[in-house]
Amino acid sequence: MRSRPVPTSVALVCLVSLTGCGIIPGTGSDETTVKIWLMKDSASDDFLERFTKQYEKENPSVDLKVEFQEWTGIGAKVNAALEGKDTPDIIEVGNTQVAQYAESDGLTNLTVEATRDLGQEDWLPGLAQPGNIGGAQYGIPWYAANRVVIYNKKIFQEAGIRALPRNQEEWIDITKRLNANGNQGIYLPGQDWYTLAGFVWEEGGELAVERSGTWDGALHSKAAVKGMKFYKELQALGAGPVAGDERTPLQTGVFAKGNVAQLIDTPGAAAAILKANPALKKEDLGYFPIPGKQTGKPGAVFTGGSDLIVPEKADNRAAAVEVVKALAGEKWQIELARAMNYVPNKKGLAGQVSGESNKAMAQGAGARGSKATPNSPRWANVELKNPIKPYMTAVLKGGDPEAEAQKASAAITKILASTL
Repeated sequence: MRSRPVPTSVALVCLVSLTGCGIIPGTGSDETTVKIWLMKDSASDDFLERFTKQYEKENPSVDLKVEFQEWTGIGAKVNAALEGKDTPDIIEVGNTQVAQYAESDGLTNLTVEATRDLGQEDWLPGLAQPGNIGGAQYGIPWYAANRVVIYNKKIFQEAGIRALPRNQEEWIDITKRLNANGNQGIYLPGQDWYTLAGFVWEEGGELAVERSGTWDGALHSKAAVKGMKFYKELQALGAGPVAGDERTPLQTGVFAKGNVAQLIDTPGAAAAILKANPALKKEDLGYFPIPGKQTGKPGAVFTGGSDLIVPEKADNRAAAVEVVKALAGEKWQIELARAMNYVPNKKGLAGQVSGESNKAMAQGAGARGSKATPNSPRWANVELKNPIKPYMTAVLKGGDPEAEAQKASAAITKILASTL
C-alpha cells in the first residue's frame, strides 16, 4: 500500500453495525459482538455489506460492528487499545507496524491458525514476514499493494516502442529512447526510497540486518550500493529533483502534464493523474511490473498493505479469530482484491485478479526478494528521521556511493539501537 504516515492525531468514523443471533462455541453467550477497526478507504461499503451478510448467515450468533479509523493518529489509539482502553476485537494495521505493536505483548499469537487454516506457506512474504515476530505469527496478511511502472502509451508509440522492457538493461535502453523530443524518459524523484529499497533487494542487499537481536544498517554492502547505482542511472533519464521525494512536487501532477513517459507508483495514482489532466484518458495509461535483472522476471518491490491483529485484551478473541480467518481466506481475499484493486495475500491467488494494473502489481508482489521494511519495532523511527533520503541525494549530486552509504548505515544503526 502507500507509505504509512506518522501518527499525529486521532479520528474515528463509525461505518456500519450489523447484528445477528446465536452462539459462538466457547463464548458462553447467546450473542457475540465482534468489534472491528478497519482503516478508512481500505474496504468499500459494498464489500463490507456482502461480507457481513454472508458471515452472519453462516454464523447467526455474531453481531459484527465495523468502524473506520483514520491513518493519522492510529498508532496512539492502537497502543491505548492494546492496554485495554476501548479495545476492539480485530484491528487492521499497516504491515510494517506489526512489530512495534507486538513489542507491547498485547497481541494474540495466531500461529496455529496461520499454519493449520490459512495456508501460511503461500502468503506474500511482504505481508507475512512483518507479522511474524520471533517465529510467532501475530499479524494475518489481509491485502497488498505495491509499485508498478505507469506509462504514457502515446509517448511510447511516438518513440516507436512496441515491446515493454523484460529486464533492467532493456528498461534503461528504452528509457533513453523515450528521454527525447521534450519528453522525460521517466520521472523519478531523488528521494523515492521505497523504490530504491526494491532495487537494493533485487541485488540481494538489505536496508538493515538483525544479528543476535541487534539491528544494523546495511546500505553500505556491495549489493545495496549496486542498487543505489542503478537508481542513479535510471533517475538521470528524467528531470526529477534530486533533493525531492514523490510529494515534492506531487509526482502525479508532473506526470499529468503529458510529457513524462514513465512513473513509478501504485496503480491508484492513475486516478490523481486523470483528475489533474482531464485531457488524458484511462486508456492512455499502461502498466507493467518493475523489471528485474533477469529477463522475464519482475524486480523486487516494497510490498505495502495491511495485516489483521487480535488484541490479547479483546472481549471476544475466539469469535474474532474466526472472523479473521474468513477475511483472510480465499473467497473473501478474491472478493476484496476485485473490489479494491488490491493484490490477494497469497501468490496462488494472483491469477484470480484481472486488469493490466492488477496483474502488474501481483507479479511484483510475488517476485523474488519483494518484502516489507526491516521487521524492527523501531523501524518507524528510521522512517521518521529518514537518513536514507539525504544519502540518496548526496549520491545523485556526485558523492561517493560507498562513503555516503557508510554514513547512512551508521545513522540507521544508531536509530534502531535507540530506546527513545
